[in-house]
Amino acid sequence: MSVTDAPPAPPVKAVIRKPSTRRRLVPYWLLLPGILWLLVFFALPMVYQASTSVQTGSLEKGFEVTWHFRTYWDALADYYPQFVRSLLYAGTATLLCLLLGYPLAYLIAFKAGRWRNLVLVLVVAPFFTSFLIRTLAWKTILADGGAVVDVLHTLHVLDVTAWLGWTENNRVLATPMAVVCGLTYNFLPFMILPLYTSLERIDGRLHEAAGDLYATPATTFRKVTLPLSMPGVVSGTLLTFIPASGDYVNAELLGSTDTKMVGSVIQSQFLRVLDYPTAAALSFILMAVVLLLVTVYIRRSGTEDLV
Repeated sequence: MSVTDAPPAPPVKAVIRKPSTRRRLVPYWLLLPGILWLLVFFALPMVYQASTSVQTGSLEKGFEVTWHFRTYWDALADYYPQFVRSLLYAGTATLLCLLLGYPLAYLIAFKAGRWRNLVLVLVVAPFFTSFLIRTLAWKTILADGGAVVDVLHTLHVLDVTAWLGWTENNRVLATPMAVVCGLTYNFLPFMILPLYTSLERIDGRLHEAAGDLYATPATTFRKVTLPLSMPGVVSGTLLTFIPASGDYVNAELLGSTDTKMVGSVIQSQFLRVLDYPTAAALSFILMAVVLLLVTVYIRRSGTEDLV
């Protein structure tokens, strides 16, 4: 019998070993600490705050759950100016952070060269100082008779801002402009870092290809750089707007009674007035409004940009 007449070899069956139960449970065990952390420090406090918002009573007699949902309507009716003001200040600060942060992030990503790490350190350096101290420093920077106010007055900038209602009597401190300046400064790194991360991932050969196709620098930025950096724009605006809308430190230290934000009202209701149901209701209303705005913004921007 020849080699070609030999019977074929039996097929070799692949042995597939199913992972053991312990190995399949490893990912869930790794997630357990994070899940417990969220339950203890996020979910349970949220449930407690929701319960507080529908309570009635007083500090002397005690509070009890009576499902008094009218507290939400009363809180919104009494403090809607602070809500509108918070969203306006936060939106203005976010826009200023984007206008200031994008050129700096672009410079770090494409032009900084060997100075890139140094500039990044300078961007995050304010985080090594207390948020409170940084805000208090702006009281000195924007003080009446200071260099900044003198320059703005000489350039007639204060005349324009006074006409817009952002300053008054040729002063900046205790005005909406001071609060927005403080918000912009304190949250600017939250805008720069996501923008830099997004811009740094862009392949430089795409810019070269655009130049080879006779695209001007402006066209290259509009058609190539900006669309590819949109994930950073979306992330940066969210990281800036969300905490800025609930901030109360800048309004307390740099503003006046006419520039109170909703965060100041919540803080006052919790710690001074001791009206816990109203404070909890204000917190949930703010959270719902911000969540709605963020959802609409993400949908309009395209959720695929966040992937």
